[in-house]
Amino acid sequence: MMFGNNQSESRENLWRGQLDRFVKENQQELAALAWGLWLANGDSQGTIGIDLQPTPHFVYCPQDAVEKLNINVENRLQEILGIIEHHQPEVEVLMIGIGKGEIKLIQFAPEPTPPVCFEQVGKDVDGLLDLLEQRLDKAIALG
Repeated sequence: MMFGNNQSESRENLWRGQLDRFVKENQQELAALAWGLWLANGDSQGTIGIDLQPTPHFVYCPQDAVEKLNINVENRLQEILGIIEHHQPEVEVLMIGIGKGEIKLIQFAPEPTPPVCFEQVGKDVDGLLDLLEQRLDKAIALG
């Protein structure tokens, strides 16, 4: 009986592994997108999120929404709030993956840095969003 439970549990966590793989395969483009959005908005809109429902797409996670969620989950996101607060956009990428009622922190320091990635990729934010959402759609299979 336990095996059946583990199977459904591993299927529910499948998105985490798929998201990790997607991030690894698209580091440069994600860094370019993060920097392009930072140039456009700073942190005024919140943290970039990858929402997997109903189909994978990018969203902004406003700071107050993350803080409210933290309260709702008995301060289990306190560490994430600290990471968001100390985020250095010129050297690292920070995003929040949003799965089925769960979140996953995505954080990495790309080589080269996000500003250089943005220059090298040579696409604007809209072009990067289109490209990455198409790739996300192929990379993440929910259900």
